[in-house]
Amino acid sequence: MDIAIKFCGLTRPQDIDAAVAADARYVGFVFFPKSPRNVTLDQARVLALSVPPGVAKVALTVDADDAALTALLDTVPIDILQLHGHESPARVAEVRARFGLPVMKALGIADADDLAQIDLYQDVADQLLIDAKPPKGADLPGGNGLAFDWRLLAGRKYWTRPWMLAGGLTPDNVGEAVRLTGVRQVDVSSGVEGAPGVKDAGRMVDFAAALNPV
Repeated sequence: MDIAIKFCGLTRPQDIDAAVAADARYVGFVFFPKSPRNVTLDQARVLALSVPPGVAKVALTVDADDAALTALLDTVPIDILQLHGHESPARVAEVRARFGLPVMKALGIADADDLAQIDLYQDVADQLLIDAKPPKGADLPGGNGLAFDWRLLAGRKYWTRPWMLAGGLTPDNVGEAVRLTGVRQVDVSSGVEGAPGVKDAGRMVDFAAALNPV
């Protein structure tokens, strides 16, 4: 099917090796202290430097200010900034212009009413990450292992930006998610873990095989 995979929340050198072995197009590093997948700038630098050419390195940030983003980019070689907080369209445009990197904006979806926000962001972001909306009071904006009704996205081919599906994807359901939505890029984090923040290389291989069988 040639579906691009982003393995997010990588924390260890062996996670990079497993992602590359599973033909990842993107690898994601989380910079959010409340997350079990959070990495320091120094940890992320070491990991990012081991990523081979052709695999995009994505930094997941949550409502980060300019100082935090500057410190991040001064330390870690990043290709894409993923904004996973409550950033407004104006803030997304500002980050994109100020830092000169492609920006991926994460949007939480729970029902059809939430789809309207896509029109607000698709003109200012380079990519959209369509994720499950976190439950009220959740500590994490993503990585909660929750899915939403993928049928809400069926036939949404008029969007002007590339988009990626996230939220509750696993080796067992990702094929069905692609079938229902027509998405060409998927993001997975908790769905390929053996424990929170600990990736399972076997599940990463299984996830890739479910999308792009040999």
